[in-house]
Amino acid sequence: MRATTLGGTGVRVTELSFGAAGIGNLFRPVSDEAASAAMEAAWDAGVRTFDTAPHYGLGLSERRLGAALRGRDRDTYTVSTKVGRLLEPNPGGGRGDDLAHGFAVPDTHRRVWDFSSDGVLRSLEASLDRLALDRVDIALLHDPDHHAEQALTEAYPALERLRGEGVVKAIGIGVNQCALAARFLRETDIDVVLLAGRYTLLEQEGLAEVLPEAAARGRSVTVGGVFNSGLLTDPKPGSTYDYAPAPRHVLDRALRMKAVTERHGVPLRAAALRFPLGHPAVASVLSGARSAEEVRDTVDQLGRTVPAAVWDGLRAEGLLSPHVPVPAAMPVDEADRPKEESKSRGGDRHRPAKKRDGFSCGTPVPRSRPEPSTN
Repeated sequence: MRATTLGGTGVRVTELSFGAAGIGNLFRPVSDEAASAAMEAAWDAGVRTFDTAPHYGLGLSERRLGAALRGRDRDTYTVSTKVGRLLEPNPGGGRGDDLAHGFAVPDTHRRVWDFSSDGVLRSLEASLDRLALDRVDIALLHDPDHHAEQALTEAYPALERLRGEGVVKAIGIGVNQCALAARFLRETDIDVVLLAGRYTLLEQEGLAEVLPEAAARGRSVTVGGVFNSGLLTDPKPGSTYDYAPAPRHVLDRALRMKAVTERHGVPLRAAALRFPLGHPAVASVLSGARSAEEVRDTVDQLGRTVPAAVWDGLRAEGLLSPHVPVPAAMPVDEADRPKEESKSRGGDRHRPAKKRDGFSCGTPVPRSRPEPSTN
C-alpha cells in the first residue's frame, strides 16, 4: 500500500488509515474476536496507520488496538491518539451504558473536557497505559470546538513541547468543522489536520480554507468521514448523513452520484474513498471497520481504478465543480510505486507542498454553505 510522509515530520502514513472507533463499540457491540480479526485484516492488506482516542468506547478502542499491535515491530507502524477528554471513574458507574455518547460499553468512566497543559500530559500517559505502548507517533487535539482558547494557549503549547522533546513526532487537531482547523493552521505550527466529513465527494467545504492553507504551509490533512456517516456507501431512504437521517435533497444528490459512478462500472463507495486523495495536501483517508470483511471491502474499493470518465460525468451532471481537484486514474504498477519522501523537520518545513505524481489539481473555490455543528 502506498505511503507518504506528514509534512516535514518523518512520520509515515499509508494512504488508508484504520479508524478504531468501530472496534470501540461505536453504536453497537463488537466482540474481541471480531475486533482482532479486523485489525489483522488491515495489517495483512498493508495498512500501517491506526487512529484511536480515549473517547472511543471509554478507552476500549485504545486497549483493543494496543492488543492487536502487540509483538509487532514498533518502527513499522504509526499510531495516532487524541487529547482533550480525560476519563475519570464514574462513581457507581458500570450499571448503565454509554450509548448517550454513541458507544455500546458500560458507563464505568465519565469524560471530562480538559485542554490544560496538565490535562494533555495526563491524557497521553493514560493512553500509553491503555495501548501498552512506549510512545504514540501523532497526538491530536480532539474536538476543541467549545474550548478553542484553552486549546490554543495551553494544550497546543504542551503538545509543541512534547514534539520538541521527541515524545511525539507529529501534532495536530481532529475536528469536523473547518473554521477552527484553518485557524490552527494559520496560528500554530501543527503538522496535520484530521478533518472529518468536510471534504468528501458530496461536499467540499474544506476547499475554502483548510486544504489550501495546509498545502501552502507544507502541512498534511487526513480526511475522515469520507462516506458522510454512511450515505455514500449505499444511498437509500433511511441512510444517515452527519449521523442523522439524510434530508431528501441530500439523498437525491447522492443517488444521482451513484447513478453516474455505476454507469462507468464503479461503486459509489469506491469513488468516495478515492476522491479526497486528489488534493495534494491529503496524505491519507481514514475509514473505520468492525470486521475483517469490512476491512477487506474497504481495501478492495480503494484499490479500484476510477476512470476520468467518472469525474467528468459528475461534473457534466452538475454534481462536482469543475474547479475541484480529482485523482488521475493510475495503473496498478504506478499506484504501487513508492512515493517521494518528504524532508525531515527543518528549514524547509514551511515550503508549499509539491503536486503529487498521478493527481490533477484545480483552483479551490469557497463554499457558501454554513458549517454544520460538530458531534
